[in-house]
Amino acid sequence: MRQWNRRLSKLTAKLLDLPQDVVLDLPRFTMIGNRQLYIENHRGVLHFSSDTLKLGLSQGKLEIHGKELVIRAILPEEVFIEGVISDIRYSDK
Repeated sequence: MRQWNRRLSKLTAKLLDLPQDVVLDLPRFTMIGNRQLYIENHRGVLHFSSDTLKLGLSQGKLEIHGKELVIRAILPEEVFIEGVISDIRYSDK
């Protein structure tokens, strides 16, 4: 059933010319160099330290690794971090 809903959502997004991240509830990342990262559509902070940030997503999780990481802003579905970002890992599991 989940696959059917996903296919229908993709088709709807294509037909109506809507961004897939909105229709499919996918995360959106905006990165400025290796210093700033803005993430939309997260489902909460799972872990945070000065070198690691783990976020829950609607389908999986996101891990950000770096140095001197700081959460500058956090909202229910958005988070903005700064620091020296060295690695971003997306897992759908």
